[in-house]
Amino acid sequence: MAYVSQADKKSLAPAIKAVLNKYGMKGSISVRHHSSLVVTIKSGSIDFGDSHQVNEYWIDEHYTGVARDFLNELLAAMKGPKYFCEDDSMTDYFHRSHYTDINIGRWDKPYMLAA
Repeated sequence: MAYVSQADKKSLAPAIKAVLNKYGMKGSISVRHHSSLVVTIKSGSIDFGDSHQVNEYWIDEHYTGVARDFLNELLAAMKGPKYFCEDDSMTDYFHRSHYTDINIGRWDKPYMLAA
């Protein structure tokens, strides 16, 4: 069963913040329902098009250049060294350390593209 605690978030935060700083991005880190680590990108100089939620399985197909590099590095930092995924959808078995969600802005506060 996926589970991520506030302590887990705290231990993953330095690596996540390092990626945000490397690319000059502003974002927040949160935990949703004790199972998902969520990073919401608030502002920065990377143009993500009209994205709002990032599908982590299709980053390489839907993004190019700096956006793709940033999202791949961010996802790796969010997973961290203790991440595991033993999901088997064929048998309806889902077992992983935690889920990851990347949001580009929020419904009430859109992503601000810096000039």
